[in-house]
Amino acid sequence: MSKKRHDLQNENTIFETDEAALVGPRIKELRTAKHLSVNKLANMTGVSQSYLRDVELGKKNPTVNFLSLICASLGVSLRDFFDMPGSEKTETTILSKIEALTEDKQSVLLEFLEAFT
Repeated sequence: MSKKRHDLQNENTIFETDEAALVGPRIKELRTAKHLSVNKLANMTGVSQSYLRDVELGKKNPTVNFLSLICASLGVSLRDFFDMPGSEKTETTILSKIEALTEDKQSVLLEFLEAFT
């Protein structure tokens, strides 16, 4: 058993990676930002209050289906759910936003950036 997995198990979690261990706290972060109680979000998603609490505490590993329900109830996409502040996806997010621009807007952005060089 790897040291990382062993350390995480010692913390009473079931996750093999640090990233997976962030799922529960991210749900709690988004839930509290919407001023929702555990009970209210559990009712909105059709899961038990105890299951949701266990997921938030890292005692249960949620399924993709469960995360989809949570995201829909919280009004965020799965992509936004995992695009956590400080994540290493910032570069990918910026690139995807640039790619979504029209060619004209990309040209304007390029001219703007070239003004700084």
